[in-house]
Amino acid sequence: MSETTTAAPSEGTAGSDGAAAPEPSERAEHTHHGYMSDKARYLSRLRRIEGQARGIHRMIEDDTYCIDILTQISAMTSALENVGLALLDDHLKHCVADAVADGGAEGEEKLKEASDAIRRLVKS
Repeated sequence: MSETTTAAPSEGTAGSDGAAAPEPSERAEHTHHGYMSDKARYLSRLRRIEGQARGIHRMIEDDTYCIDILTQISAMTSALENVGLALLDDHLKHCVADAVADGGAEGEEKLKEASDAIRRLVKS
């Protein structure tokens, strides 16, 4: 089953390896993403992470002890990494698996995208 693709919006940022982010015309995505079944859970987790960031901001404003701030930064970093890994897992199970099953160049491209994403995640 082939899915329709659309261009994704470009963030205009460079990756952690210094390479420019793909232009919208270079990055295609499925109309139904692998994370859609867990979208509410992802959004909830991201709201908690936003709350952690605001909490760290308040800690600095309140002159909180450095180690306490660093502990909260570590917790927030871990939470964000877990969201990234879960998204990667969903991407592999759905987007990549579907493209590989369809065969052709799209499957090869999705595998390369996944490898590049893994490389960026482990560099951080």
